[in-house]
Order: sequence, then structure tokens, then C-alpha cells
Amino acid sequence: MYIFNGSPDVGPAPGAWEVRVSSLHVRLGRTGLRVSRVAIGTVNFGGRVDEADAHRLLDHAVAQGVNLVDTADIYGWRVHRGWTEEMIGRWLAKDPARRDEVVLATKVGNPMGDGPNARGLSARHVVAACEASLRRLQTDTIDLYQMHHVDREVGWDEVWQAMEQLVRQGKVRYVGSSNFAGWDLVAAQEAARRRRLLGLASEQCVYNLVSRYVELEVLPAAAAEGIGVLVWSPLHGGLLGGVLRKLADGTAVKSAQGRAAEAVERHRATLTAYERFCAEIGRDPAEVGMSWVLHRPAVTAAVVGPRTPEHLDGALRALRRPLSAAELARLDELFPPPGRGGPAPDAWMS
Repeated sequence: MYIFNGSPDVGPAPGAWEVRVSSLHVRLGRTGLRVSRVAIGTVNFGGRVDEADAHRLLDHAVAQGVNLVDTADIYGWRVHRGWTEEMIGRWLAKDPARRDEVVLATKVGNPMGDGPNARGLSARHVVAACEASLRRLQTDTIDLYQMHHVDREVGWDEVWQAMEQLVRQGKVRYVGSSNFAGWDLVAAQEAARRRRLLGLASEQCVYNLVSRYVELEVLPAAAAEGIGVLVWSPLHGGLLGGVLRKLADGTAVKSAQGRAAEAVERHRATLTAYERFCAEIGRDPAEVGMSWVLHRPAVTAAVVGPRTPEHLDGALRALRRPLSAAELARLDELFPPPGRGGPAPDAWMS
């Protein structure tokens, strides 16, 4: 659960929110919404995971108590933009009871067409994109509507005007952000407070052993504002999932191609030591990397992109098996935090 030690009249002080990791479900930031600490990310649906397998994965997730399903309007672009939302909509339509079992999250902001108003966070696009997502998802309400990126051409009053309209109409329940800087989170919250709105419930950011730069500003800002933190790419695109072993035996997928392959070479020495360390403690590298993320104090949930039920089960095992103090210290030596020798953000993750 979340424990708030600040005054309810003035809002949370920095560091006032704490995640207790003993439960599968916790509150999302300062809201009353309870989400699973492992979320199903659907970026692989429609390309790397076909529809039948995607539906089986979603069934398996719900059966395991995972209730947070995260997608975006642009996902499925390998087929066409919006394809993943359509797949999820068909899954929801199979059984009306499913909609009550899941916390449905999607995103807005990336280009959904070639026109000048088919992207960004203008009031026009936010409202139109939400209505299009609702049609594709075959639902009346999006539980968590996330801005995929900040839009520096649109003022916060316009953004919140659109979000407030959607909330009042019952089309959106909570608003979140993704890939925001720390000062973006604070600016968004200040604008929301001026309009007497709840503001952001969550921020979704990349965070893992390789990429720890959000520790500098994003995580402190989220804690100060009572914003839940959802982590995407907790294994850094597969780098922390035993990539060297997989490359050696020919089972690597994403990490064997393009910029991901370049990242492997850039971090090869550290990854070699990391995989050796995981072997020494008798745990799978993917489980170690996931356990580290899930047991960071600021993290609400990790968004995983499983291709099989076994991948999801591995993330759930990581939640149940925290690392020891000695193991955490060794990981800090291998992957120093920013300010203590940690690397700058990897360009291929941006």
C-alpha cells in the first residue's frame, strides 16, 4: 500500500510516498485506484505476438491477478496504427465481465495520420484521439489516459481543458504522463491545481539498471507530487535478460538487431560481469533485473512486454523474490547511479 506522511492540506512532501511491496496490488500514486505491480505492456501485440497468443496472454495475466493493461493508440503500427487497441477491444468483447477486471491504460500524442492536427496534445487531437481509442477498445471509459510525450507547442491550460472535458463526460477516469522530465511533471501539476483538478496520477518512464538517470529529477518530482511511477523497458530492451547467453545460443530477438545490438557492444564488459553475477547467485538475469526495478522505493509497477506466459510468470517471481542487501550493493557496483559513474541515457532508448 501507499503510506502518506505529509499533511493532506498542503500535499505530499518530497519522499512522503512509500510503496510497500508485499502485495500484488498497490495504490496508483495519491489516488484510490489499485493496480497490479506488474502490468501487461502490449507493444509487442500485432507483430511479435499474434492475436490468438495475445488473447491467451491477457487471459493468463488476469488469472494471475495482473489487472493493469497498458497500450497506446499508435501500437500495432507494423500492421496499422491502432491495431493493438483493436486486438484488445476484441478480447474485451469476448466477455463483458473482463472490462471490470482490468485497469485499462492507453496513450495519446504520437502521429495517427499525416494531417497537421493528427498528433500532439492540442485539445482537438486529445478529444478526437480519445474517442477513436474508445471505439477501437470497444469500451466506454479509459481508466488511465496517458500523454505519450510532452508537447511543448501546447500550453497546459489547453491540455487540461481537454482532459477535464473527457473526465466530466466519463470517457477518462485518470490522466497520466509518459517520458516527461521532472520539471514537466511539476509544471503540469501546477497548471492542474490552478484549475482545481487532480492532475497527473502517474508517470511512465524508462528505468532499469542500465538507465538510471530518472533518479536525478523525475523520481524525486513524482514523489513530491504524489505521482505513481510506471516503468517501461525494465530490462532495457532485453539487455538485462541474459542477452549474451541468448546471442551465443541464437535465441536473442530484439537485442540482436540495429541499435539494440550496438548497445550490447557498448555495455558488453558490464553485461558479462552481470550475467556472471546472476549465475553465481543462481538466478536468471531477467529475474534479477526485474526484481531490482520492482523493489525500488519509488516504483509503483513495471510494464512488461511478454511474448509468452512464462515471461510474465518470471516477472511475478521477481516481485516475490527481493534481492539481498549484498546483492543490491554488487549491482550498484556494476551499474553505478548517475553522479557516481553511471552512464548518460542511451540514445536508442529515447
